[in-house]
Amino acid sequence: MNDWLLVGAMALVTFSIRYVLLAVSGRIRLSPTLVRALGYVPPVVLTAIVVPAVVLPEGELWLGWHNARLVGAIACVALALGCQNLLLTIAGGMAVFWFWGWLVP
Repeated sequence: MNDWLLVGAMALVTFSIRYVLLAVSGRIRLSPTLVRALGYVPPVVLTAIVVPAVVLPEGELWLGWHNARLVGAIACVALALGCQNLLLTIAGGMAVFWFWGWLVP
């Protein structure tokens, strides 16, 4: 019973916070500088999630060429800068990751 009460309370708090912000969003005018700065939030959050998974795969810093995640991430960056095609970047990075993991155990 306590677990369900906790889950319900967390859902209520989460909904309330988001509802209040969405309810007043039409009345608040943000400066163009703040709107431009908020555009950087998704890449920063994605970087904060991906970089530790790439360079700390087992809890320790691993920057060697045996790290298939690092090699795949470098391939992704190269593909993204070169072709600017999201599907090709994802598929190519995954292919390099799998191939490198198979080639260098």
